[in-house]
Amino acid sequence: MSPGLTRVLLRPTQLPAKAGALPLPVLQRKYLGMENLMFVYCSSKIIWTLLVTILGYASSLPVRDDSICTAEELAKYSIIFTGKWSQTAFPKQYPLYRPPAQWSSMLGVTHSSDYSMWKKNEYASNGVRDFAEKGEAWVLMKEIEEAGEKIQSVHGIFSAPAISSGTGQTSTELEVRSRHPLVSFVVRIVPSPDWFVGIDSLNLCEGDHWMEEVSVDLFPYDAGTDSGFTFSSPNFATIPQDTVTEITCSSPSHPANSFYYPKLKILPPIAQVTMVKLKKNQLGLPIPHLNQPAKSNEILDTISETPLDCEVSQWSSWGLCRGPCRKPGTKIRTRFVLLHPANNGTPCPNLDEETGCEPDNCV
Repeated sequence: MSPGLTRVLLRPTQLPAKAGALPLPVLQRKYLGMENLMFVYCSSKIIWTLLVTILGYASSLPVRDDSICTAEELAKYSIIFTGKWSQTAFPKQYPLYRPPAQWSSMLGVTHSSDYSMWKKNEYASNGVRDFAEKGEAWVLMKEIEEAGEKIQSVHGIFSAPAISSGTGQTSTELEVRSRHPLVSFVVRIVPSPDWFVGIDSLNLCEGDHWMEEVSVDLFPYDAGTDSGFTFSSPNFATIPQDTVTEITCSSPSHPANSFYYPKLKILPPIAQVTMVKLKKNQLGLPIPHLNQPAKSNEILDTISETPLDCEVSQWSSWGLCRGPCRKPGTKIRTRFVLLHPANNGTPCPNLDEETGCEPDNCV
């Protein structure tokens, strides 16, 4: 031992004599009490952290009614798509040729709330972009299949044939289950830059039963991937990509827009979809529960008439002053029709205007 150092031997039952010192058993009891408090505190902290995590995860999940669907396991529906895109209802720039107004095939899916085909005010997927711009379904079908494989959120895919005109009908059948009661689909507007109609996550389950029939009016949407204003606009990619937005009579607010009707409060429906629950007859064959429209491609419903005002160009420059020398002459300016009126819209004004002048360069 080094010089100047003194070894102090401690008895196991006491501490060195020091002001405020306590016997070891008392300290041991205090230490054990503090240890218990620390254990309770740490346990409470862990439980609270787990609770916050669970609640945060739950709050991030989609809130849909399909979680409480207690209807019978399986239901089948007939889905009927009716195009109402007529020249009477939508006279502005109505496509008559190359190509004429028409609808693409329908592509849809039955699913749970864990999947979304498209959603207003959110970005369209690559599959929805390809379908809305070109009518190509391959990428979108791959996206649907991958969602079904990963999280079992998709029950089935359905499709219906295209319609070769702006007005007409197409139909198919779909199947929903209590775990997959939502229906989504898209139909492309042809021709158009990236416009479509569709339904996002329509729930066919009402608590303990399936809806017997539901009809929904459809309005045009812009996929946010092409910046064209008119039905026949050339391809012009939107960079950066925009979100899916509804096209209205005043938005986009540009006179060149094919759906721009500033005198209207709301556009008439451009299409309608009806889903009817199927029942089995005595022979076991499914039949529509309610009467269906006639088996033709014609629309039996009345078509609204949208007034279309005449649109004319700006005035041209004044022409040369014509007339005899040293006498009053006249000059003319002209304009031309950009859009002819329809359905009792405002008629076109005069296309030429004349005013007096004094001839120049007289000899």
